[in-house]
Amino acid sequence: MKVLNLGCGIKTSDKPNVVNIDWSPYLRVSKSRVGSFLAPLVLDKSRLKRFRSIPQNIMVANLAKGIPFGDETVDVVYHSHVLEHLDRPVALAFLKEAFRVLKPGGIIRIVVPDIEMLTRAYLDHLELCKKEPSAILNHEDYLAPMIEQCVRREADGTAHQTGMRRYVENRLLGDARQRGETHQWMYDRFILQAALQRAGYRDTQVCRFDESWVEGWNGYGLDLNEDGSQYKKDSLYMEGRKGE
Repeated sequence: MKVLNLGCGIKTSDKPNVVNIDWSPYLRVSKSRVGSFLAPLVLDKSRLKRFRSIPQNIMVANLAKGIPFGDETVDVVYHSHVLEHLDRPVALAFLKEAFRVLKPGGIIRIVVPDIEMLTRAYLDHLELCKKEPSAILNHEDYLAPMIEQCVRREADGTAHQTGMRRYVENRLLGDARQRGETHQWMYDRFILQAALQRAGYRDTQVCRFDESWVEGWNGYGLDLNEDGSQYKKDSLYMEGRKGE
């Protein structure tokens, strides 16, 4: 069974049947001799440590240009916290591209921030603020997960740099949108289900982080921390199946 882990970042699977694919600036720099030489000069200790921890089992491919596999050659397509970074027309094209590479009966598994869950938490805290005035001091912490990454201009990591490092990173890598860091849309279960249906998927299901139509899914570890707990909280997990 061939599984694609698209937009994997540093969350990869070492299973031999999994192909981890990403196009992040750090990954591209790490694959470049010049970039690897310059990284210690530009990055501070914490970011250099992260740079050096990038797994080696990642295929570098620009997914905006398509998934580099043939028609009906893949059993499972998985991506986590990727779809919300794509403009809506691009997101639909991306789902259709996944449909193209899936074999009949193949499964797409999608993880995105759950705007419904985030909204409910925000509204609950709003009510708390009415009863306990001191709660207003951290009220924006409940709004930020919904909109901060939609309006961010400078990349989060770079914004914490100073001086020449900050300048060089912005010049080399661009702003938050150019790096694909910003959210272009948000999804709840119905919006995502409709998108899957428009892309041609037949059956869909909302599931927990630790359940799936994919046999033995938890063994891949992509939605789990090492201790078996949920890797991405406040997330919506949805699967779709391609017709036979």
